[in-house]
Amino acid sequence: MELVKTMVMPYINDAWQEILAFNELDTFESLWELDAPWFEEKNQRRGGWSGVSRIDLLLPRGGSVGVFLKRQENHRKRTLTYPLRGRATFAVEFDNIQRFEKLGINTLEPIFFADRRQRAGLQAILMTCELAGFNALSSEEFQPGGRFLNTPEKKLAVFKSLAGLMHQMHDKNIKHDCFYLKHVFAMPVNNTSMELKVIDLEKAKKVLYKGNAVFRDLYSLLRHAQEWTDEDKLTFFKIYRGEEQLSAQSLKLWRSINRKLETHKL
Repeated sequence: MELVKTMVMPYINDAWQEILAFNELDTFESLWELDAPWFEEKNQRRGGWSGVSRIDLLLPRGGSVGVFLKRQENHRKRTLTYPLRGRATFAVEFDNIQRFEKLGINTLEPIFFADRRQRAGLQAILMTCELAGFNALSSEEFQPGGRFLNTPEKKLAVFKSLAGLMHQMHDKNIKHDCFYLKHVFAMPVNNTSMELKVIDLEKAKKVLYKGNAVFRDLYSLLRHAQEWTDEDKLTFFKIYRGEEQLSAQSLKLWRSINRKLETHKL
């Protein structure tokens, strides 16, 4: 008989309890055993695996809603609190989702989270609501010439919204640590503003020095914004810094970022 460590009661979002119960998916076991196709190929490494499925939940009063169901086994991250056994990476991500929510930083809406230790290993489930109507900033719609970036006004709206999102994190000494365009989703509100949500919070953390978060996230963004021109990158940097003419401090930061970008190309 498989030994199971007592599992802490799962987190279930109050707004979703009725929906999960209606679909008979309000327990760890029911979600773990659910036969759902993988949204993308499972990530397998070091004796563990992690995968994502997209499913439609039926609504009690008719219709359906899309959600993402993430399941993993033996994918761990060692932390100061768990230096040896580590924590499930979904546990770290869930904690950060809740942290971002409390800080007013737009991210995914959590629906269900739980983890448990079995003889097979550490298992975890994280379910979040689909970002309906949103597109990743790495998608064609947000590439130069795309329908959300085909005028100077639209490009400026994207840059301002993205800079604002970064400030929300950095002003609270939060470093995303994996801040790529594919991890920011946007939905136009009008021609001059965007609603943004940041995802993939597994590596996000609070840092002692704000400058650490600023440098790392700006570097990560600019390194992976491969479709942006050099002019685009400088324009965004100026918007983030709130300066039309870079100050000595901003110029020093800009040069440091570019030196690292050049080193990466070598």
